[in-house]
Amino acid sequence: MGMTMTQKILAAHAGLEKVEAGQLIKCKLDMVLGNDVTTPVAIKEFQKAGFDSVFDKTKISMVMDHFTPNKDIKAAGQCKLCRDFANEKGIVNYFDVGDMGIEHALLPEKGLVAPGELVIGADSHTCTYGALGAFSTGVGSTDMAAGMATGEAWFKVPSAIKFNITGKLNEWVSGKDVILHIIGMIGVDGALYKSMEFVGDGIKNLSMDDRLAMANMAIEAGAKNGIFIVDEITKAYVSDKVNREYKVYEPDADAKYDAVYDIDLGKIKSTVAFPHLPENTRTIDEVGEVKIDQVVIGSCTNGRMEDLQVAAKILKGKHVAKNVRCIVIPATQKIYMQAMKEGLLEIFINAGCAVSTPTCGPCLGGHMGILAAGERAVATTNRNFVGRMGHPESEVYLASPAIAAASAITGKISDVSEVL
Repeated sequence: MGMTMTQKILAAHAGLEKVEAGQLIKCKLDMVLGNDVTTPVAIKEFQKAGFDSVFDKTKISMVMDHFTPNKDIKAAGQCKLCRDFANEKGIVNYFDVGDMGIEHALLPEKGLVAPGELVIGADSHTCTYGALGAFSTGVGSTDMAAGMATGEAWFKVPSAIKFNITGKLNEWVSGKDVILHIIGMIGVDGALYKSMEFVGDGIKNLSMDDRLAMANMAIEAGAKNGIFIVDEITKAYVSDKVNREYKVYEPDADAKYDAVYDIDLGKIKSTVAFPHLPENTRTIDEVGEVKIDQVVIGSCTNGRMEDLQVAAKILKGKHVAKNVRCIVIPATQKIYMQAMKEGLLEIFINAGCAVSTPTCGPCLGGHMGILAAGERAVATTNRNFVGRMGHPESEVYLASPAIAAASAITGKISDVSEVL
C-alpha cells in the first residue's frame, strides 16, 4: 500500500522508507513556532528541563501577535520574557511590534516554510502551512520546548481523508466558504487526528490565499493537518520567498484513505457558521434575519491581501451601518503597507471602519473588539465557541470577507447582492 503526502513527509523526516497510519515515529523538525501566549510556557519548561541552548537559531520563530501591542501588564511581561530569551539564545526569527504580523500569515510571507518541510507550532492553527505542501501541526508548549532544544518531535502517523477538488468558484465565493462547507458536511470531529489532503483539477482555480484559509481551518474539523498538493501556483508563491532547496511530495496512486469526498467548487455558495460551532453552517440563502453589532475582517484565516481587496470592493463608496462597528486588521505589516498603497485603508476609513495594526486581537477575545453580553459579530476568523470573542452571552458568526463587508453595510448578515 502506498503513502499519502503527509505520510511521505513524515517518513522522510524520520529517516524511514515507509510509515503506516498509527505508527509512532520521531522526526527532525524544520521549524518550531511559538507566540506571545504559548512561548512563555515553553521557555519555562525549557529552563526547567535544564536545556541551555537551542538546536538551531534559524529554525525557531517567535511571533508576538496575540495580545500585542501589549494590552495589559501581564501581556507586557509575557512579551518581555520572550524578548529576553530570544536575545539570550540568538533566535534569528523573532518578530515584535512594528516588525511582525499574525504568525500564520507572517511565516509563509517571510519564506520560513517551504513545500515538503515539517513544522510544529504551539498554536492550533499551525496547520495553515499545509497550503504550501508542508506538514505542519499544532502542539503543546512542552513539545515546543523539547523541539527548541532537540530539533525533534514524536508523532503518531495519521490516516487521511482525500478531498478531490473540481470546478471553479463563483463570484464572491472564496476558500473560506469552501472550508466552512466541508466542516459543515463532516463535522468538527469528522477528521479527528487525520490528514485532510486536497487534490484534484480544481486546485488550480484556488489562489494561495484561498488555500491558506482552507488549511488554516483543518483543525476545526479535528484534523491533525491539512495539506494541498504542490502545483505551479505554489511554486510561484515561494519562488521569491524561499531561497533554499525543497522537496515536493505527491500521494501514491494506491495511497489509502479513510474516506474520499468530491467537492465541486462551482456548487459552493457563500456559507456562514452560526454559533457556537464551525460545523453549524448555513448557506447565505438560509440565514434569515440576523442583526449584528460588530464586524471583524482579519485574523490568520482571512487577513491577507485578497481578503482586504474583496472587502474594499464592497465597501467602496458605502458606509458601515449605524450602530455597527467594523474593525479591519491587515495580517502583516507588508499587507498593511500594500493595502495603504492601493488605497484600501482610505476606503475602509471613509466607510467608517477602524483599521488596526496587525494582531490576533478580538479573534480569541484578546483586545481590539471584545463583545458585550447579547452582542453579535460577523467575523472572518476561525472559531465561534461560547465566549470566544468576549462575553459568554455574545455570539460569533463565521463568514468570508465578502459576506462580512456586505453585512457591515446593512447591519445584518447579508449577501453581496444586497449591497451591490
